Amino acid sequence: MDCPSIHILAVRTALPGPPVDNAALARRLGTGDAWVRWAETGVGVRSRHLARDLESGAITHTLADLGTEAARDALAAAGVAPADVDLMVMGSSMPDMLMPATVNVVADRIGVNEVPTYQLQGGCAAFVQALQIAVRRLSSGEARTALVLGGDTWVKHVDPSSDVKRLSPAELTTVALAGDGAGCAVLSVEPRPGAPVLRGVDSRLAGGPPAQTLEWFGAHADTGQPAVTDDRAAVEERVPELAAEAWRELLDGAGWKDSDVDVVLPPQHSGRVTDRVTAALDLAGVRSVSRVEEAGNCGNALMLLQLEEALAGLSGGGRAVGLMVEATEWVRGGIAVEVP
Repeated sequence: MDCPSIHILAVRTALPGPPVDNAALARRLGTGDAWVRWAETGVGVRSRHLARDLESGAITHTLADLGTEAARDALAAAGVAPADVDLMVMGSSMPDMLMPATVNVVADRIGVNEVPTYQLQGGCAAFVQALQIAVRRLSSGEARTALVLGGDTWVKHVDPSSDVKRLSPAELTTVALAGDGAGCAVLSVEPRPGAPVLRGVDSRLAGGPPAQTLEWFGAHADTGQPAVTDDRAAVEERVPELAAEAWRELLDGAGWKDSDVDVVLPPQHSGRVTDRVTAALDLAGVRSVSRVEEAGNCGNALMLLQLEEALAGLSGGGRAVGLMVEATEWVRGGIAVEVP
């Protein structure tokens, strides 16, 4: 989808509490140094931010809390009043509850009302899909200013007080990977000097058996069924292939060559997978922005974390391509952004 007239006025993110490193998580789980080394080298995550207190197990933040913080900060950075927002879209794989929609809770808290609101539920593709909906409505003239949010919290699925001996390999990997966070982008059809411009946004179903599943009931429902499954071999094999396809599709859509891109935002399934993607793309001279190593896999917040950092580094101008591959049902896509 070509979107030459959509401007990104601000991107802001919110993470709950201080970072929790692998050593602190290992102490809580009752594992040893070998687990710490595995989490850092085998998974590729050094720390994460958790919406649950590590010691007491109490939930400290909801997704609505984090989304509200990110949205308020983004509006302030953009100089946009809540009354000027006429569209909100949110992507998440783990909303706070079935009803009400988290996007509506956030809208109510920040004072946005009488506007269309949408919430998409999906893996790490949902933020890009939310962006597609916003771009479509902005481009058609149905809206002029939109908030697009993405985020996830693992509190229903990851309990640091769990008996590590009872966890399946997939659940143990999820404990090492999981991080919580949210982000918000302010989009507008009104041009501003120096504001980044969306040159493309795309997502499409690639098909195939899911490599990851996440049951709605969570880790604590005592159903006897696994809350999480994770085929790491499939993720590590297929994500780089689909990322390369998404890269070519986005560049062709924007009319760019490989050498036109200054920054790439690779998929963030884990630090290990990110390394495989950047190696597969073989982009000499293109800076890679990765956040999964210190923020964990916070799902639909990760591209916003990457984008916030990338745009700060492109204040003098440049082009960035963000890649997304969702392994739950193999969705590929991403965004192309140009900073004047």
